[in-house]
Amino acid sequence: MNLYDLFVKPYETYSTAQILMEASATVFGILSVYFSIKKNIWVYPTGIVSTLIYVYILFNFGLLGDCMINVYYTVMSVYGWILWAKNSEDHIHVEVNWASKKEWGYGILLFVLSLILVTGVYYYKPYIDNQFSMKAVNLGLYHLDWGNWLDVVTTSVFLVGMWFMAKRRIENWIFWIIGDFICIPMMIYKGLGITSVQYLVFTIMAIQGYAEWKKSYKEKKL
Repeated sequence: MNLYDLFVKPYETYSTAQILMEASATVFGILSVYFSIKKNIWVYPTGIVSTLIYVYILFNFGLLGDCMINVYYTVMSVYGWILWAKNSEDHIHVEVNWASKKEWGYGILLFVLSLILVTGVYYYKPYIDNQFSMKAVNLGLYHLDWGNWLDVVTTSVFLVGMWFMAKRRIENWIFWIIGDFICIPMMIYKGLGITSVQYLVFTIMAIQGYAEWKKSYKEKKL
């Protein structure tokens, strides 16, 4: 399979509106990560625009886990926006820190609960796809492909990453790096080439963000 088949051919069947929506979500997503690297509170308003668009896109592509995580992103963005505003002297930038053992415990719990919840949602996916009717529907996980299982895992990874980011913890970048890297082939497989490129950019930016937040923390301690 060549690059045309991977990144261009799927879009031949998409409407102009669908392509523009995905492109817009990608631009706002990249802006959000950029502002996050700079510890700038604008990470949240730009992120909210991106996640709301992706809620619609991912639901229509059957990626329920990622759809749910974008709903969660939107809620957590409001929560993070409030926290960052309260902990910012100039109402724009914030200071960062490493997570405590207690926070890591909460993070692990969130990860496990997310795995259970998203797997449960996929169990009921035939019912959801049948317009919420049980007529001629067999519930179960038999219909999941490798992309769906990756979706379950990345959803849980991103959930913890978003929580750590709202708490201004440096470890959030580790979760973004892992999740973004996994999402690259998953989005290509689902025919979302533009989004796969976005996750490649996100992976690179997340590595940069991790380095910059560590540097900022060290400088603060000097």
